[in-house]
Amino acid sequence: MAAALSPELLEAIRGAVKAEIQHEDPLFAHGGARHSRGLLSNHYSGVDSSSLSGTAAQVDASGNVVSVPIYDNGFASADSVNVFWLLICGYLVFLMQLGFAMLCAGLVRYKNANNIMLKNILDASVGSICWYVLGYGFAYGISNHRSNAFIGNHDFGLTYTTKANWFMAWPQDTHDYVTAGNYAGYFFQWAFAATAATIVSGAVAERCTFIAYLSYSIYMASFVYPVVVHACWSGIGWLSPWVGNGTAVETNGGRENGDSGDFTFAGHWNGGAAILNTGAYDFAGSGVVHMTGGVAALVGATMLGPRLGRFRDGKVNDEMSGSSTVLVVLGTLILWFGWYGFNPGSQLAIAGVVDGAVAGRCAVCTTLSAGAGGVTALLFRFWRSGAFEVVYTCNGVLAGLVGVTASCSLIEPWAAIICGVFAALTMYGAECALHALQIDDPVSAFPVHGAAGMYALIFTGFFTKHDYAKEVYGYPVSSRRYGWFYGGHGQVMLSEIVELFFILCWVGINFFLLFGLLKITGRLRVPPEVEHAGHEASVHGSKKGTSGNIFGGGMESNGMDLTVDTVKPSNNTASPKGEGVEETPVQPGTSAV
Repeated sequence: MAAALSPELLEAIRGAVKAEIQHEDPLFAHGGARHSRGLLSNHYSGVDSSSLSGTAAQVDASGNVVSVPIYDNGFASADSVNVFWLLICGYLVFLMQLGFAMLCAGLVRYKNANNIMLKNILDASVGSICWYVLGYGFAYGISNHRSNAFIGNHDFGLTYTTKANWFMAWPQDTHDYVTAGNYAGYFFQWAFAATAATIVSGAVAERCTFIAYLSYSIYMASFVYPVVVHACWSGIGWLSPWVGNGTAVETNGGRENGDSGDFTFAGHWNGGAAILNTGAYDFAGSGVVHMTGGVAALVGATMLGPRLGRFRDGKVNDEMSGSSTVLVVLGTLILWFGWYGFNPGSQLAIAGVVDGAVAGRCAVCTTLSAGAGGVTALLFRFWRSGAFEVVYTCNGVLAGLVGVTASCSLIEPWAAIICGVFAALTMYGAECALHALQIDDPVSAFPVHGAAGMYALIFTGFFTKHDYAKEVYGYPVSSRRYGWFYGGHGQVMLSEIVELFFILCWVGINFFLLFGLLKITGRLRVPPEVEHAGHEASVHGSKKGTSGNIFGGGMESNGMDLTVDTVKPSNNTASPKGEGVEETPVQPGTSAV
């Protein structure tokens, strides 16, 4: 005979269910402590998901819970607010595609503007299909824990999400332990995947074939990026701070350092994380998104070789300035605006008091790091060259944004300023290193995203504050899982270093093999005459460059008309290593597409 539970026991059950959901929902594992998403795990023996609308908790004769009123108006309202927050932040992250398009169009020459714009729009278009078919399942799909710590195996093509709904529990008959059906979360994560793919296109601009572009874009969104996401952000990833067996436990009776009795979660799930019992702290993706894109960009730029005439005698021979400073600044500001979805949105919820505090702190730290990066780049470049340069200032802002993305929820505002300063210096150092190695990166994709992303992980290991690590990842202060600056032990820093080398090796090897295959088959680089004439006329059939003319003058040659009609092949072309050679005929097997 069923009997009603006492209010005290009901509240304890609710807390335990919420704690389990917060940890075990793989989609919401990215971002730490989360509110209930309306899911009830079958780890609570006898829970009947069909009776979730009841108003009183019931137990059977054996004492098993058969009905728990999880879905009261308060929870439904909180869920709706969190969905709205996630969608709005996803829209802001997607807006970054426009920022990347404007930035890249301003940094390449007129004769290639249409080409880079097309590639940016296809990054979103191709990425949407690839993320739907394969990427999301590899990144977050978990079923019956059959998925391993390396890659997911569930919800491909949203097959589970489309038959589930927001308030659906895990099926009792199959005991599946699966990713929750959540369209908003899927959309938000797709916007991140599109960002990772877009980073690469600028580094290989002006000399990469269209076939090569499509190949790396598909490969990134379908396989390479999802594996990194699964490792660092899924509920069972080997680098994730949320790894565990799914059993909610209390630490010290649920009270730690004055806490009011919350159930523990995150790394405290019976054994903690797989790596150093901590996992890597990469809140919004300095490593997962930006370093992944930056390393792929470095490999692509290296294997393609520099643009014709770029280097001579081991030095930069032609600055090859872009088409429009206006577009560069516009793109930078759009990206900065979009970052307020990227970083605060990575909390994945806003309805709770802690959620609001974390999201607000992310916004403040994001702003301060970006500002410090821009000012540092401006002044440092002036000290080196005697000129206040707009492009370097914009790159400094972007480096500051990338640098704080991993730690924006974990550091104090004053630390965000330090973060931006050294992120800009890291970007500048990486740019100088590329020039010394004669690696041509037209939009500084690796210095801004790759190098600054690496720096961001190390910075997180130093400056993660103890109280903030507890808010975001659930670790109690007594565990000392926080930055060295605050007296934490080395597990956090070592975990960050492990993530750094994992991304470097995984992404580097995969794209070395992909670009190497394309190079061997003659499908990586366009012929010299196509590169001279530009993609506008050779590939897209355009007679005039269009982008820079809208704003006039641009950054090239004191306002000379450098559209494709006036650009002629020179006898003083350069080899892929930048040395002057005579123009060579098109080799068999090479193609502009």
